[in-house]
Amino acid sequence: MAFDLDEIFIKDLDISFAFEIGMRTILMFAFVLLLLRLSGKKGVRQLSIFEVAIIIALGSAAGDPMFDKESAILPSLLVFGFILLFYRIITYIASKSEKFESVLEGNAIYIIEDGMFTLHKGEHTFAKDEFFAEMRVQGIEHTGQVKTAILETNGQISFFFYEDDDVKPGLPVLPKPYSKKSREITEPGLYACTSCAHVQQLKAPGDCDRCNEDEWVKSEDSKRIR
Repeated sequence: MAFDLDEIFIKDLDISFAFEIGMRTILMFAFVLLLLRLSGKKGVRQLSIFEVAIIIALGSAAGDPMFDKESAILPSLLVFGFILLFYRIITYIASKSEKFESVLEGNAIYIIEDGMFTLHKGEHTFAKDEFFAEMRVQGIEHTGQVKTAILETNGQISFFFYEDDDVKPGLPVLPKPYSKKSREITEPGLYACTSCAHVQQLKAPGDCDRCNEDEWVKSEDSKRIR
């Protein structure tokens, strides 16, 4: 099958419109940046679900005028204005009503309490590998170093740590120790449940006293390196 590369890559594009596309793109990109600055946000890490939806709407409004001859820039700017007005109204109402803010942005969720994963089913949908990566970025080697971890509404995770003297055995989060997880117990010792991070003394294979799962890995009790 022969491909017409001119048809695929160029088609009806002429040099003058190529320069126009460049100008349209720069203008629309500048308007998007301006609107985001007017929203008051400083970075992506601060965005809630509602604000992500706003950004998607901005991208949709900005996209067509960048390359479509039939799409004028002014109507897109009107869309930008309405989006900003809508955003300001919604955030104002949210600032006055905690219930509305909760519906709009959700609530902070406890992920770890007392060095163990919470067992509230369906409250959080984070991937364990991603959460372990977040822990490692914070210099955490195992869950026994963490008193509390909270998933914030903007996707960030807040960690609160035990003092060194209070650190207890926990589930390792470094890749090599965690990879040794198994349903077999070859020697007695303290093992951490890979499901809920509960630690218990085991001499033989068995179910977790807390969540009834049966996959284990040897616990660790090292202090945090600061």
